[in-house]
Amino acid sequence: MFPTLVLRGPQPELPQRRRVPARLLIMAWVVLLMAAVLVLVNVVTWSALTARTDERVDRALDQEIAEFQEFAAVGVDPGTGTAFTDVSTLIRVHLERQFPEDSEILFGWVDEPESGATGAEGTASRGNRGSAETVTGRIRQGQEPPYDLSADPAMVEAVLGTPDARGVLDTPAGPVEWEKIRALPPEGDGGPAGWFVIGYFTAYDDDTSAGTMGTLALVSAVGLLAAATAAWWVAGRILAPVRLVRQTAAQISEEDLSQRIEVSGRDDIAALAEQFNSMLDRLEGAFTEQRRFVDDAGHELRTPITIVRGHLELMGDDPEERREVVRLVTDELDRMGRIVEDLLLLAKAQQPDFVRSEPVSLAELTSDIDAKVRQLGDRDWRLESLAEETVRLDPQRVTQAMVQLAANAVRHTAPGSTLRTGSRVSDSEVRLWVADQGPGIPAVEHGRIFERFSRGGRTERGDRGAGLGLAIVRAIAEAHHGRVDLVSAPGAGSTFTLVIPLTPGRVGREHL
Repeated sequence: MFPTLVLRGPQPELPQRRRVPARLLIMAWVVLLMAAVLVLVNVVTWSALTARTDERVDRALDQEIAEFQEFAAVGVDPGTGTAFTDVSTLIRVHLERQFPEDSEILFGWVDEPESGATGAEGTASRGNRGSAETVTGRIRQGQEPPYDLSADPAMVEAVLGTPDARGVLDTPAGPVEWEKIRALPPEGDGGPAGWFVIGYFTAYDDDTSAGTMGTLALVSAVGLLAAATAAWWVAGRILAPVRLVRQTAAQISEEDLSQRIEVSGRDDIAALAEQFNSMLDRLEGAFTEQRRFVDDAGHELRTPITIVRGHLELMGDDPEERREVVRLVTDELDRMGRIVEDLLLLAKAQQPDFVRSEPVSLAELTSDIDAKVRQLGDRDWRLESLAEETVRLDPQRVTQAMVQLAANAVRHTAPGSTLRTGSRVSDSEVRLWVADQGPGIPAVEHGRIFERFSRGGRTERGDRGAGLGLAIVRAIAEAHHGRVDLVSAPGAGSTFTLVIPLTPGRVGREHL
């Protein structure tokens, strides 16, 4: 019984989320914040104007009532030269001396006598004294108000008929706030009492406040539009590098990593562009190393593969011939393995964890290196110098580089030749060297021999290396932020020095 195969078809493309441009979001937030501030300003302004209008109305009403009270207490009847003896005269004389504002109305109202006939406006009647003529009903003096509510019986009844001392009425001229005060005749006079009324029309102040608010609202709208325009423009200027980053990222591919962003300014956006360019540099370097690795591997492995294939194709039936072919093929396969390992090592040199520094005694490290290189060949090995300091570096990588330099020296010198090694610390640098008495290297080749697959100079033995040894040494030195110095001339031998700079805290004297 065969298992059931479940084939999964192509997955549907997920709908792309509709993205809101950052420029629009910035403008929207600025406009929203600006609108909230302007609404708050308008509300506060309207409250302040309303409070000021109410304060002005209250002050006007209280002032007129206070002036009437003061006049009633100390005023003198101009006809008799004595204190007022009836309410109508008091109100009439007081009104004659007032100059109300255009928004004010002042009037008095004298009650009808209990035994008298009900009279119309300005009805005359006799008081208890018999000689003084008392005017009852409405008494009003001054300019024509916006609306004469004293001539409207319904309005008068609404004002005088309520027990409240203050109130508001709606008139054809708009709202009017009024206040009244009772005026009583002198004790024992027996004359009618009355009312003094002050009214204030608020329509003009309300219109002024409304006009002010309208102007403020218009200015707010224009300011909001200007703020939106400025936010759109400023956001565009600020986000221009971001858009450039996005466009550059969209144009980048594995084949083309040459795009870069022009950096201008010193703000965070410029820092973002710089970091993006730095990231592109790293990516381009990584892709370049990858392509270089593939090209190098293809180039160097092609020859041993061709050799292996040729020997296998021509291999006969003779056992001795077969053993020789197997030996040659095995040798080529070993060489291919070494090439691949070296290429992988060079590729790994670009990674951050290629070097793992730790405190190392230079004396112990140099002694260990000397012990290892003596096994590379029959040479006169001499240890010239031992540094006593303790420094921070990767002992395995440094040992690998020094062994590689020693192996190169062995390949380029004859048995019995003197090879010198040593270490020292000078000028804030660690120096480890390998010197030989070989044929030397021409000056024109000093830079080229550190390149990959470069085989400079002539060896004493058949050299079948891939030319990656010195490239590995240089990679290890550069991973330590150092370099490889070469002093050589034809016939004068060569000295390769691994130079590693010291950073603060990297060096210290051993306590023995």
